[in-house]
Amino acid sequence: MSIPARARHSGFGDVVGNAAMERLATGYGFIEGPVWHPYEKWLVFSDIPQSRMYRRSVSGEIELFRAPSHKANGNTLDRQGRLLTCEHATSRVTRAEPNGATTVLATHHQGKQLNSPNDIVVATGGSIYFTDPTYGRAEFYGVPRPQELPFRGVYRIDGDGARLTLLADDFAQPNGLCFSLDESRLFVNDTERGHIRVFGVEANGDLNGGAVWAVTEGDGPGAPDGMKIDSRGNLYCTGPGGIHVFDASGDLLGVIATPEDCANFTFGDDDLRSLYIAASTSLYRLRVRVPGLRLF
Repeated sequence: MSIPARARHSGFGDVVGNAAMERLATGYGFIEGPVWHPYEKWLVFSDIPQSRMYRRSVSGEIELFRAPSHKANGNTLDRQGRLLTCEHATSRVTRAEPNGATTVLATHHQGKQLNSPNDIVVATGGSIYFTDPTYGRAEFYGVPRPQELPFRGVYRIDGDGARLTLLADDFAQPNGLCFSLDESRLFVNDTERGHIRVFGVEANGDLNGGAVWAVTEGDGPGAPDGMKIDSRGNLYCTGPGGIHVFDASGDLLGVIATPEDCANFTFGDDDLRSLYIAASTSLYRLRVRVPGLRLF
């Protein structure tokens, strides 16, 4: 499957290359949250409306991993390789333990239920950052129910899981997030406003700033959602028409066009040069030139 990439900068090809995009599997409701385990070599992803999670082995076999998943969305791995999951239906952030148990890390802020945790990242020191829009309180993507909190925020969970801290509450719909290479900055996108903001990360893990860093513009379906950074500091973010690739200064290099509305993606395989793309009903893979980063 050859999908055209729209270049805006001469360096786009050096980052993304020109390989053909493969469709690996299809027939899902709406997939999200792909995460690659760099040592066990599996890919886990969520099918939100079907309330299931799947695991793809290095040989390409896909098996049911978790059902029900409580309409899970974003996933990542902590620094010990444990799977962290954002659950829309229960408004929880959970951690899968090696013995098969589930640890609940967050459910409420100041006595009110979280909206619907969406996407999640982990800092080197172990602190967990996640976004909390309201999509999981709507039909199809979640369970319709009234919103308890008067805002949609970004939070941090201490590495030991003991404390939940609200970091920002001025988003319309916060969604994807990722750190800069040195973790001095945290990028958070806003799906409703169509832009990416950047925050400074303080020594205690709090955030400052929050200026708009880049805007995702263009034709075709899509909005800011999943977001990752590669090993050179280029930032990938979903947007109109596919995956928008920005250099470290926020200049748009180009757009990876996707055949379906793309919600999220992750870097995988041994060299971390395979971009696994969760695009509505199908899972795709695109080989790129610049590798991503290991999660731990």
